[in-house]
Amino acid sequence: MRTTNRAKTMVLVLTLLPPVFNGCKTDEKTGNETDPIAKLYTTTLDKTSLLDETVLAANQTTGMANVSITVDTSKTFQEIDGFGFTLTGGSAMHLHKMSTLKKANLLQELFGTKKNDIGISYLRISVGASDLDERPWSYNDLSEETTDPELTKFSLAYDTLYLIPIIKEIQKIAPDIKIMGSPWSPPKWMKDNKDTRGGSLKEEYYGSYANYLIKYIQAMDQKGIHIDALTVQNEPLHPGNNPSLYMPAEQQALFIKNHLGPAFHRAKITTKIIIYDHNADRTDYPIHILNDPEAAKFIDGSAFHLYAGTINALSKVHKAHPDKNLYFTEQWIGAPGNFPGDMTWHTENLIVGATRNWSKTVLEWNLASDKTLQPHTDRGGCDQCLGALTITGDEVIRNPAYYIIAHASKFVRPGAVRVESDITGNILNVAFKNPKGHIVLILQNKNGVGKKIQIKIGATLLHVPLKAGAVATLVY
Repeated sequence: MRTTNRAKTMVLVLTLLPPVFNGCKTDEKTGNETDPIAKLYTTTLDKTSLLDETVLAANQTTGMANVSITVDTSKTFQEIDGFGFTLTGGSAMHLHKMSTLKKANLLQELFGTKKNDIGISYLRISVGASDLDERPWSYNDLSEETTDPELTKFSLAYDTLYLIPIIKEIQKIAPDIKIMGSPWSPPKWMKDNKDTRGGSLKEEYYGSYANYLIKYIQAMDQKGIHIDALTVQNEPLHPGNNPSLYMPAEQQALFIKNHLGPAFHRAKITTKIIIYDHNADRTDYPIHILNDPEAAKFIDGSAFHLYAGTINALSKVHKAHPDKNLYFTEQWIGAPGNFPGDMTWHTENLIVGATRNWSKTVLEWNLASDKTLQPHTDRGGCDQCLGALTITGDEVIRNPAYYIIAHASKFVRPGAVRVESDITGNILNVAFKNPKGHIVLILQNKNGVGKKIQIKIGATLLHVPLKAGAVATLVY
């Protein structure tokens, strides 16, 4: 889908902590804490270091800086909802089948905020099956030539096997985690080809499908799971997946303004409606829908993947409709993965690129698979999607996406806002202000040689040596 830089590089995470934290210097005369300290978490892309922690002093010059970067907290941009993964049905199945203790420890590591946790704060789940389920299915599957417009046979039964129990365990660790639902296909009896794969939603079932999505949100609420946002259709221009649905912009606009939006309003559904959920090369799709005021009034924003196009295209949608939000919802890593190349490309384009282009989320695809990349559906299910974790029984291998997300999710918390930072000397970066006031700066050295970087945040200066290709995160 894209080329990657396979050069050996390094990932660094710098944490600059305010004086209230342990480890600050103390003035011998007054007893007051003075200079803050910096914590440095290092991941080398040859894996000799993986989030290893060291401590650095702030306001100490380590030599002449090659590059100077200033963070300006007076200029603010979008609020961050979180960083995370798609919790597919297969991911939930692998987690669910682990032994009780191993599963509890792994979920704490993934979703907790303690020292050794990575603080995942946002999940995307499929409404019905995705292509990384054991088989395609919906909440209203019927025998051939049977229909159920009133949805009397709607049932969450399959989700109660793996997905819902895992979400309930996650909520005990991270009760405020946000969840986005994305449908891959309506029930096949609603489609013109009567198949889980491809086809279009028949106009006569627009109303039934809107009610189907409402029933889903309400049924999950009854399980104690709030669906914060709903994308109308995963990859609506890719009908070759299984399951999938072809839904061009004109159809999505009609469905929202005449059926889904009014039905949400009548049912007092607070779940956000998000459009598109596909590649950045077709910004005309969300812009077309948002140009329709009768559809736009129901819409929170647009979602994107990056299997085609460039990440700066998201800013084009923001410029056209600055009152609407943007979300980055999916990017896969192909098996067997290339740690240096994947870490470099995804950090540049997603962690830095998507957030600098107004995205409120960065979500990788997907959380977990096994060593044979199972499960997946037939006729178009992804058989090369490498999970962030490879789970085989109780054995867990942490793959590139785990570290890509961890270097952001561990430090940039929900409710953070992006703030201004300048890009100089080919040092890519993005800055945030966390709800508790800490400033987070993620940097990436795109030079072929190491650089000494001076970071200015207010009156504080920090001199950071950054090797060629390295990434650093600074929390002040």
